[in-house]
Amino acid sequence: MFRTLSRRTLTGVAALAATGLVLTGCGGGGDEPAALDTEEQITLNYTFWGNDDRAARYDQAITAFEEKFPNITINDTFTDYPSYWEKRQTEAAGGGLPDVMQFDYTYLRQYGDNGLLLNLEEYFDNGVTTDAIDESLLTTGKLEDGTFAIPTGYSAWSVFQNPGLLAEAGVEPYEGGTSWEDYNTYMAAVTEAGGGTVYGGTDTTQRIQDFELKLRQDGQELFTEEGELNFTQEELADHWKEGQENRDKVTVPQSKLEEINPVSGFGGNLTTSEMSWSNFLGGYLGDSGAEEITIVAPPTSNPDEKDLYRKVGLMQAASSSTEHPEAAAAFVDFLINSPEVGEIFGATLGIPASETQLEGANLEGPDKAVKDYLDSVEDRIGDSPAAPVAGFGAIEQTFWDLGKSIGLGSVTPDDAAQQFFDEASVTLGN
Repeated sequence: MFRTLSRRTLTGVAALAATGLVLTGCGGGGDEPAALDTEEQITLNYTFWGNDDRAARYDQAITAFEEKFPNITINDTFTDYPSYWEKRQTEAAGGGLPDVMQFDYTYLRQYGDNGLLLNLEEYFDNGVTTDAIDESLLTTGKLEDGTFAIPTGYSAWSVFQNPGLLAEAGVEPYEGGTSWEDYNTYMAAVTEAGGGTVYGGTDTTQRIQDFELKLRQDGQELFTEEGELNFTQEELADHWKEGQENRDKVTVPQSKLEEINPVSGFGGNLTTSEMSWSNFLGGYLGDSGAEEITIVAPPTSNPDEKDLYRKVGLMQAASSSTEHPEAAAAFVDFLINSPEVGEIFGATLGIPASETQLEGANLEGPDKAVKDYLDSVEDRIGDSPAAPVAGFGAIEQTFWDLGKSIGLGSVTPDDAAQQFFDEASVTLGN
């Protein structure tokens, strides 16, 4: 069910006030669109996925936007992530997408190539300012015919560690950025010291991002420019086989992870480390209750290869069927560039992609730790992959589900690789 927000909800304002947030001025994004009739009364529908904390922050941001554009009213709704995309799929089939949407990079090609999204390039320097956004981030929203989404924030693949658990185990932390052998040795030392109560990490072959990292260290991408798989079935089977020794002796058993699902092994204090996107820090702190969590660079087989990339998380997009494209573009610009929005959200939507929004974010604590990590791996940041193929979300989930099945011993790496290629072929229409 969608929940419609009241942007004057006192509880939301009080929740943010309790965090010490104080807004300064109206802020704003780029130049106001020349074509926007400021006398016309306009209503825009906006939707996002998230929780009550995110909703309260959007509540503040929307109020600030309406103060800047008093003739525009924003009607906003939100829901959880799976329900969000089910709803968008239904709306897309009926031609009724919301005017403006929080968007996910994973779905860019699926919606953009089908003409469902507004080409925001038409409003660059005429309502949407892009000067403060790094070109490598801006191009993540670009398809062949234009730019259809703009990133709000970004993160990078990383290794999280729990210093408290490491101190209890009496093991030194993994220093980050060294060889896979070093990381495996670290995990084994923790598991041995933990005696079955804590493990050094989780299976580093289970998620498609782990495989992507190793491919990029070999100068290879997951997909070709034509949208086909850029690796063989044998290469995938070998990848999963490489993790078998760790699955047998080192990493937390998948059966234990099933018991605490949906919390991860790291969030559930079963492991001292886990690889994931850097913007997961806040969630890990909440799940684990740890006083401190550190972030270091993932291992590499080729220190000279730029294997990491800035992964855009949330994006903002508008519907091609909106009756008010100039107003929609103005709202997108405000959400992307406004220093005031930066102050409201901090790094909860990722490290702000826009420098003007980053200046307003005043990053502290965990947010600053994420930014410091991203700065520390700058020399490993390479070009971002092309926009995900249509159906990438399903492909990613299939990879993860099969990785879990391997961990449970219900399928072999060879059979899992066969199943993955069979399902990916259907998804990609090959």
